Amino acid sequence: MQEIFNDLKTVIEQGIPAVLCVVTGTTGSTPRKAGSKMLVFQDGTIKGTVGGGSVEFQAIQDAQGIICGGTPFTKHFHLEDDLKMHCGGTMEIYFEPIGCLPKLYIFGGGHIGKALAGYATGLGFRPFVFDQREGIFDEWNIPGVETQNGDFLKIIDSLVFDKNTYIAIVTHKHDFDETVLLACLPHEFAYIGMIGSKRKVAEIRKNALEIHSIAESQLNKVDMPIGIPFAAETPAEIAISIIAKMIDVKNTLKKS
Repeated sequence: MQEIFNDLKTVIEQGIPAVLCVVTGTTGSTPRKAGSKMLVFQDGTIKGTVGGGSVEFQAIQDAQGIICGGTPFTKHFHLEDDLKMHCGGTMEIYFEPIGCLPKLYIFGGGHIGKALAGYATGLGFRPFVFDQREGIFDEWNIPGVETQNGDFLKIIDSLVFDKNTYIAIVTHKHDFDETVLLACLPHEFAYIGMIGSKRKVAEIRKNALEIHSIAESQLNKVDMPIGIPFAAETPAEIAISIIAKMIDVKNTLKKS
C-alpha cells in the first residue's frame, strides 16, 4: 500500500499524466475489495491493482480514455454479466485523472527560453527546452526543467502533441523559428506562439501562405509576436509576457 502512495506522490510532483482508480465498493465474490488502488499511465502500464483479469483490463481502457482532459467518474461492474468473470460479484471503481500538468515545449535555450522555463515550473506547466547548439544547457540548473540538444525537426518528430500542449518558439535564428513553426502547425496543441518583430512576423506569414500553402485559418492560431503586449525589454520581462499569455489561455480553456 505504501508503494502506491509513493508512486502517487511522484506523479503529482512531476506532473506525470495518470489516472487513479479506487475500488469504492463491492458485493459478493470479487478479486479485490473496497480500498484497492491502481495507477494507470498513458501507455497502459500500471502500479497497484484492482483485481486483475477482465475487470482490470476494462478499468485500464476506461482510465486511458480520460488521461489529460477527462473528468472523474464512477463505474459499476457486474463481473459475470458485463465481463464474463465467474466470481460473479459487483465492483464499483472511481476514476480520477491526476498529475497532468500542461506540457510546455520551448524551442530555443537562449536567455528568453531559460527565463521562460524557470517561470513555468512554478506556474503550472511542465517545461521541455530544445536547442540545436551543443553545450547551451551546460550551465543550466533549473529543477523540473527537461532539456534536449539536437536537430529541431528530429526532436519534433519524436514529441507527443495533444490538446494539453503549449509551444513557445524563441530560437536564436529567424530561419529556425520559421522551420519550427511550420513543423509544429500540423500537430494538435492548446497554444503556439512565435517571437519576432512585426516585420519578421509579416514575412513568415507571407511565406506560410504563399510558399507553404498553410491555410489562413491555421496560421491565425499562432500568437505572433508571442505574449501579452506590454513594454517588455529584458529577456525576463519578455518571458513574463509569454507565460502570462499561456496562463490566460490555460485558464480560459479550463472554463470552456
